[in-house]
Amino acid sequence: MGKVTGFLEYERENHTERSPGERIKDWHEFHQKTPTQQLQKQGARCMDCGVPFCHSGMSLSNMTTGCPVNNLIPDWNDLVYQGKWKEALKLLLKTNNFPEFTGRVCPAPCEGSCVLGINNPPVTIKNIEYEIIEKGFENGWIKAMPPQNRSEKSVAIVGSGPAGLASADELNKLGHSVTVFERHDRIGGLLMYGIPNMKLDKSIIDRRVKIMETEGVKFQVNTEIGVNYDSEKLLKDFDAVVLCTGATVPRDLPADGRNLKGIHFAMDFLHENTKNLLDKKDSSDLSITASGKNVIVIGGGDTGTDCVGTSIRQGCKSITQLEIMPQPPTDRPDNNPWPEWPKILRTDYGQEEAIAKYGHDPRVFETMTTSFEGDGKITTINTVKVEWKSENNRFIPVPIKGTEKQLPADLVLLAMGFTMPENNLLKKLDINTTQQSNIDAAYGKFQTNVENIFAAGDARRGQSLVVWAINEGRGAAKACHAFLSV
Repeated sequence: MGKVTGFLEYERENHTERSPGERIKDWHEFHQKTPTQQLQKQGARCMDCGVPFCHSGMSLSNMTTGCPVNNLIPDWNDLVYQGKWKEALKLLLKTNNFPEFTGRVCPAPCEGSCVLGINNPPVTIKNIEYEIIEKGFENGWIKAMPPQNRSEKSVAIVGSGPAGLASADELNKLGHSVTVFERHDRIGGLLMYGIPNMKLDKSIIDRRVKIMETEGVKFQVNTEIGVNYDSEKLLKDFDAVVLCTGATVPRDLPADGRNLKGIHFAMDFLHENTKNLLDKKDSSDLSITASGKNVIVIGGGDTGTDCVGTSIRQGCKSITQLEIMPQPPTDRPDNNPWPEWPKILRTDYGQEEAIAKYGHDPRVFETMTTSFEGDGKITTINTVKVEWKSENNRFIPVPIKGTEKQLPADLVLLAMGFTMPENNLLKKLDINTTQQSNIDAAYGKFQTNVENIFAAGDARRGQSLVVWAINEGRGAAKACHAFLSV
């Protein structure tokens, strides 16, 4: 695929972004368009590798390898190289309902398993995906296509995140009448309120929702099943239900002083900021703000990075990101071979912005929070360095004596991930759960113990990637359709 000698002739050129110093002054997306000629050269780098791993979508060493929705990556790379953008778009949409989302927020496990990446920088797959779908919108190739025939079956989708939207899109295309229920005031779930605007502009979500509405999908916001919409009525009104409620229970940090004011879950902070922005309210209306404060973010993942970027834009005095894990190496270690996801040090947009503003990386690795201090309100966070040791076949963090440290803190944001879906609705629907408290529905079947109720996304598999949510939404729709077709 691509140009036979392209990987020898062209170097990897990363997609362009607005400079960190410029973009922290606003909430606009930091993505910028890449010149078409540059993109064609990047597509040309795709090798005729024989057995491409980029679209494998499998798990190795408990990490995702390749694309979970099995994007036909070598094929559309080749079409981009040839300048056949419309054909590339057609192939992209065969496997991915929402490339405009994944092209912005996916960590690109496809690039981690690119064959070229064994000894060279991999193909810029994520950027090419982003450009294909955006060219589709720019040229009017993305159009609403309502199904020609309708079944007499109706399906309720509970939750409008990526899994819910993918399931709704697929079931609607199959001719079923689909209604999506969202408890918040806007459609999008995690995409809307869990990811900041500079990373995923909310107009991108609205653009897709409008297309789905034109195609016949009904959306009902401010509706929480089991609260202001009776769960028994849901089962009476619809022939099948797909639960895509996400894993929204955040992991807490039960340290001394946790009840002090000024300590918040990251998602509460991010949600309020985005809603305030979309409602066009003044920043003074925020109940959780980083403005003028020493901010400590506990957690080193994507959510932690989003908290860093948001805090900087709100005008924090300082920003520190604590990570209990060791600092990853800059190159693949021997025990992390290709095509596994490379566990290497990455500097994401939030860290880049902190470096630009404060002159240093905000991350502090191998650091554990031991307690919080303050007189009713957080003023200090106590930490200790740790080393990881093997104990009973498990690696655990062990505090290092003499490394205790105090950091000034006016705002602490807990960004340590999520543990499980909320279970109030599951109890009302009498849905079985796993030992991990996720919805018990086998992957591939997606059917719960209640015959006409299916589950997909983080609520079923646990906290995961947006692209896995899309995969699950598509799979649950297929299983639901088979059930409705009997």
